[in-house]
Amino acid sequence: MKFWWIVGGAVALVACSKQEVPAPQARPVIVQIIDAGGAQQAALYSGEVRARQEGDLAFRIGGKIVERRISAGQSVRKGQVLARLDAQDVGLSAQAAASAVKAAEADAALARAELERAEGLFAQRFISQSALDTRRSQYQATQARLQQAKDQAAVSGNQVRYAELVADRDGVVTAMNVEVGQVVAAGQAVLRLADPASREALIWVPESRVAALRIGDDALVRPWNAQDVTLPGKVREIAGAADSSTRTFAVRVAVSGADERMPLGSTVAVGFLKDGKSAGANAPVRLPLAAVVQREGQASVWIVGKDNTPQPRAVEVAAFRDHEALIRKGLAPGDRVVVVGAHVLKEGMAVKPVEQSAPVALDVLR
Repeated sequence: MKFWWIVGGAVALVACSKQEVPAPQARPVIVQIIDAGGAQQAALYSGEVRARQEGDLAFRIGGKIVERRISAGQSVRKGQVLARLDAQDVGLSAQAAASAVKAAEADAALARAELERAEGLFAQRFISQSALDTRRSQYQATQARLQQAKDQAAVSGNQVRYAELVADRDGVVTAMNVEVGQVVAAGQAVLRLADPASREALIWVPESRVAALRIGDDALVRPWNAQDVTLPGKVREIAGAADSSTRTFAVRVAVSGADERMPLGSTVAVGFLKDGKSAGANAPVRLPLAAVVQREGQASVWIVGKDNTPQPRAVEVAAFRDHEALIRKGLAPGDRVVVVGAHVLKEGMAVKPVEQSAPVALDVLR
């Protein structure tokens, strides 16, 4: 009797301590639906916001900077003084030039008086024609020297004005390259001034892809600091030569509706749509690199079935690029390929697919 009491108590204790194991939650993954041959292919680039009109400002003479009235990020108006040089030397040159003008004026006045007297004497036949011509020639020479002195004085006056760096247009200072006390040469860049009213996106395209772009091509632009904003754009300019260091081509995209959501220097994503029909039905499928995994030495992707269970499938990769893989064989229209989260999947694992239309890279911009 005592034995059965002990067994019954143990069974009751086990029943009380037994806990239900919760069912595993489905792991969310992002899937891309493979479209038919008429799907759109895309290219996505990161770039920066630049002003369409921007340039470096510099002093037209050399000297030591004694005052700087602005800093990077400040807005300036046309005609505003931005910085000043030590103008002592150019001021002395201007004074010397002004004195030279006065001396030339005195010489010209004396020559004119001598010419008038010579003309009177010649009328009375007291001097010869040759003497009169000499006086006239001297007067003309003094007039030329006077004009030369005035021109030199004007140049010296300009040099004094050049000691002040003045904004030639409204804009925003995007870079400041000098400090007070620094000695600069004539033409050395002091600051960079940009017009914030005309903003565009600057991207760098590899030489293997620049041939696919044309001026006027449509684009989608999304600021990184405003992910809910997508702005239309058009290719405005394609560099005629590659950058010597990066071997990429600068492409400028004009953006419609660009405003404070795209501050100068900020990062943007620029996407270009290309019609995949021109590539034919056998064109490779573009997938993000994260969608392709290695299983037993074979490139594979995870396909999510109707029961939301992922299954691996071997594929043939035509080429790997910097941010995408081109799949030649192994995929069919309608397949749901896992493009985010593929590296943690296992067979039989329950997933919660979040569908994203192809291409993933450009769909982020929409």
